[in-house]
Amino acid sequence: ARVHLEKKNKVGKVTFFHPKGNSLPTYMLQKLIKAFKDADADADTAVVILESRGNAFCAGASLKELKNVKTLEEATAFFMGFANLLNTIRKMSKFVLASVHGKIVGGGVGLVAACDYAFATNTASIKLSELSIGLGPYVIEPVVSRKIGTTAFAQLSLDSAHWKSAQWGLDKGLYAECFNDQQTLHQTVNKKAERLANYAPEACRELRKLHWKDTQNWESLLPKNAKITAQLSLSNFSQNKIKS
Repeated sequence: ARVHLEKKNKVGKVTFFHPKGNSLPTYMLQKLIKAFKDADADADTAVVILESRGNAFCAGASLKELKNVKTLEEATAFFMGFANLLNTIRKMSKFVLASVHGKIVGGGVGLVAACDYAFATNTASIKLSELSIGLGPYVIEPVVSRKIGTTAFAQLSLDSAHWKSAQWGLDKGLYAECFNDQQTLHQTVNKKAERLANYAPEACRELRKLHWKDTQNWESLLPKNAKITAQLSLSNFSQNKIKS
């Protein structure tokens, strides 16, 4: 499992990999936060691309880690990992492009929705499975609803056992474009990033602020939502589902 940040021609590339479907245990979330912060602090980096290796793009929170959570304090800290990551991306001064080559589940949907501009292959299906294991997508709701609207979020969170297609994601605005193959995806994302990297940094920073207006309350909202999810995760229903 690893998170890697590299820089080339003013473009920072954050790549992550975890053998369990690119799920994100706490230490991986912390590494992603550090990578985004480092890219944002680097004066030579003008734009950031997020991508992953492996078959799925991101399977969300690590259920393996959640199995071992015993107290409300531990559970809250677990879900705060995603809250902190989303708030880190929200506060960045540079645009973040997502290159989504495969399926996204749960927190992975939130991660993609937090990126400013997401591009995907037609295999990048979408699922919010939280309800089926006795939880709800509380932490990621603000970022997903902001991107696709409350109606699409409701459909996604209620239909927790089924996949929505990449085309659905495109129609709802989660993805900006979809492609048949990974090569076209990567070429397009790299091209978009290079173009953005050559715009005035101040203009990009101010435009990004405009895009993210009215989200300052997430500083307290996401931790509050993490606590709600933490309480649900300790219920007998949820514990039995997670352990099975």
